[in-house]
Amino acid sequence: MLRWLLISIIALPLAIGPDAALAADLGVITGSEKGTYYQFGLNFQALGKPNGINVNVFPSKGSIENIFAVYQKPGVQVGIVQSDVLAFVARVQSDQALQRIAKKIKMVFPLYNEEVHLLARKGTASFDDLANKRVAIGREGSGTYLTVQLLFKLSEVVPSEMVPIDTGESLAELKAGRIDAMFFVAGYPVKLLAEDVTASNDLVLVPITNKDIAEFYPRAVIPANTYAWQPQPVDTVAVKAVLVSFDFRRNDCETVGRFAQVVSNNLEWLTKNGHPKWKSVNLDFPLKGWEQYECVRKYVQKPSARAASPQKSSDLNPVMDAIREIFRE
Repeated sequence: MLRWLLISIIALPLAIGPDAALAADLGVITGSEKGTYYQFGLNFQALGKPNGINVNVFPSKGSIENIFAVYQKPGVQVGIVQSDVLAFVARVQSDQALQRIAKKIKMVFPLYNEEVHLLARKGTASFDDLANKRVAIGREGSGTYLTVQLLFKLSEVVPSEMVPIDTGESLAELKAGRIDAMFFVAGYPVKLLAEDVTASNDLVLVPITNKDIAEFYPRAVIPANTYAWQPQPVDTVAVKAVLVSFDFRRNDCETVGRFAQVVSNNLEWLTKNGHPKWKSVNLDFPLKGWEQYECVRKYVQKPSARAASPQKSSDLNPVMDAIREIFRE
């Protein structure tokens, strides 16, 4: 009896997987639960589990909140933000708190382009038609909020009112006719617009072709039929989504590095199984003004065996995986 008990105790760590003893917790702060950031967070979570990283996905109001969360919120090591928000934080000289944050926030990976979705009632033909209109610009603190402020400043288009409400509330207000248009900065397809808008709502995506805006933001296109109610391609502009971290040392540094290695080694899996935007991700894209976090460089630049991809539980053999891992070391 004692002999079998001892064998059971020894076998237990093998039965629960090769990385159980080394499992790490990592928090990623994203965006609204119907936005692309959150879907990417769920993809990170699915990829992390079989590779010994327990990824906790937190929704948020958006990019600005995410920067502060990565900087100071316990249990949140990485977050997704817009590149123009990063530039804003890095360049603010009058706010000492923002200066400290700018020095401590580090890039993990550049991700994908986020298209500016401008949704309005039929009859609005262009961005310039928003002059003297009532427009929802996203919740204060979100990346959408900051980007839209910049769009109006660059274009010198002046709406009658900029309403700072989140995207879910914005869509309800637009459907009710209490606002004329709304913005949502997110990589297509956006779950909110795919699930909660139909042709019967008589809403359209409005082109953003203003020349002053296009000089600052790269041009982009939302392809025809990205949404069932959108038969034609729509010209717009985009910002880059970026995965960022704090300038951690010791354990969190190693956790973020290991996580980055798993993502880098499994980009093909993410492209096949994750959000459609993974198809346009270039982890080596040179993002001007930002260098990659040294804890990430240490892991993604050294050769390693390909990490495990999520599988069906019936296909897993934890004991054999554990034995292989022991001999590999």
